[in-house]
Amino acid sequence: MTAFIEAASPHVMNTYGRVPIALERGQGSRVWDVNGKQYLDALGGIAVNTLGHNHPRLVPALQDQLSKLIHTSNYYHVPGQEQLAAKLVELSGMQNVFFCNSGLEANEAALKIARKFGVDKGIAKPEIVVYEKAFHGRSIATMSATGNPKIHTGFGPLVEGFIRVPVNNIEAIRQATEGNPNVVAVFFETIQGEGGINPMRIEYLQQLRQLCDERGWLMMIDEVQCGMGRTGKWFAHQWAGIVPDVMPLAKGLGSGVPIGAVVAGPKAATVLQPGNHGSTFGGNALAMRAGVETIRIMEEDGLLANAATVGAHLKAALQSALGSLPGVKEVRGQGLMLGVELTKPCGVLVGRAADAGLLISVTADSVIRLVPPLILTTAEADEIVALLAPLVQAFLAE
Repeated sequence: MTAFIEAASPHVMNTYGRVPIALERGQGSRVWDVNGKQYLDALGGIAVNTLGHNHPRLVPALQDQLSKLIHTSNYYHVPGQEQLAAKLVELSGMQNVFFCNSGLEANEAALKIARKFGVDKGIAKPEIVVYEKAFHGRSIATMSATGNPKIHTGFGPLVEGFIRVPVNNIEAIRQATEGNPNVVAVFFETIQGEGGINPMRIEYLQQLRQLCDERGWLMMIDEVQCGMGRTGKWFAHQWAGIVPDVMPLAKGLGSGVPIGAVVAGPKAATVLQPGNHGSTFGGNALAMRAGVETIRIMEEDGLLANAATVGAHLKAALQSALGSLPGVKEVRGQGLMLGVELTKPCGVLVGRAADAGLLISVTADSVIRLVPPLILTTAEADEIVALLAPLVQAFLAE
């Protein structure tokens, strides 16, 4: 078998613009393709592989679970659900959890919670405030909440009931909702991922929490990409000292095993009742074990502190190597969720980086996104910069 694929498989639906390599195995923050070429993984499965690859304590735990139970269905109690839910409640300061399989499903559940919250209050057509450049998924509803016209194209009509505002502008949201009794929730990412690594400012998050409290809205924070320790706290909104009412999670929660969760605070905890929502695979025994073990290992190995320390080092190194170049607009982000915005579209760098032995992505056309495993070392951070900087310099000189 060759690692370099000349064309898309005729048997796999052509929905991804793939890099023409086939990865076979991984260890720590590195992966190898089927030809044996090594890559430093600065993408982490798109912020999924929290513990890197082939973790020496995660893999045996998953093997143990596989030998016992993988799935039974939610007709029965699943002990791992209670164990993981209790831990997420402890870490978040919230109340209870619904489990599903992905970030899209978690966000869809959040939107259902918001609508039923409104209907239960007598609002016939609830409306939800969402943001420019947001990304919440590709189902019809989450796509409608997403602020990317490219994703909308060809899939109309979109779901109604969304009011879109710019980030970090409290007056804009006040004006957009003035006198509207149908608004029930505000839905946003603490740091927009697909939208280009755009952080919400701490003071804005605090103002937003106050506004939601004043108006009786649910504050719903999509922590799918920026949560689970990626910024140096369990959830990125915790830097602002606030607690949301609804918090979708996924990606890094299971270190690669598909998992999603919606954590709810007191205002939202009892909105969904039996028959209102469900999931066949959600909360299965294997996914729950993956979540429990991921958090356990993160705590034992101090990975929040590592994300903060190594992330700050990586950001400073990127700033030093690239920040002053004409054509580099900004280096931004927090912890191990970083973006380098260029002044022109740079999707070509994904393939060039892979050729150089580095896995990255480009999002929002011109932002290099780095979301490596949280086990990344300072030496590996320096290696990312050493591989990436010459590629960016050469690209900008073209």
